[in-house]
Amino acid sequence: MKKLFMTLVAAVIAVSASAQVYIGGNAGIASTKIGDQDSKTTYKVLPEIGYKINQDWAIGTVIGWGKGDPVTIEDADKCVGTFEVAPYVRYTAVRTKMVDFFIDGGFSYKHYNDRANEWTVGLKPGVALNLNKTVSIVAHAGFVGYKTIKATYDGAKSSNAWGVDLDGNNLSLGVLLNF
Repeated sequence: MKKLFMTLVAAVIAVSASAQVYIGGNAGIASTKIGDQDSKTTYKVLPEIGYKINQDWAIGTVIGWGKGDPVTIEDADKCVGTFEVAPYVRYTAVRTKMVDFFIDGGFSYKHYNDRANEWTVGLKPGVALNLNKTVSIVAHAGFVGYKTIKATYDGAKSSNAWGVDLDGNNLSLGVLLNF
């Protein structure tokens, strides 16, 4: 067991020394109150891990969970637990000293407990503000692609959409630590 542990530690140190692994993610919390009803709290935690193949290409995934994701404020009482997996390939198109512009291409699966399953495939444009060699603030703004969601009850029909969603309501902000 000690040999296995030491081998894993050595592998992590070797990969980290070449500055190719990054970890981070984003999180959010909100409280919604409608009229005289009780407040409803929603949250999500989306850790991210990735590997830089070279200066322009990286692969990674986001695996997270939460409670909530109401469609509108009026739907806050329908909030349920969620689980999400979103692997991606990242291409950095423009690189400057402090700012990188990139596009993530991939798919995601999101499960709404006892309610629905959602699949997406497409592109997410983003920007990274590199504070130093170790810390980057990353933002994604929008989505271009396909999305389908289907309720889990028998006989449910799926809802499908193709499109572009580049508004400010589809913004995520996170922090990455580069090793």
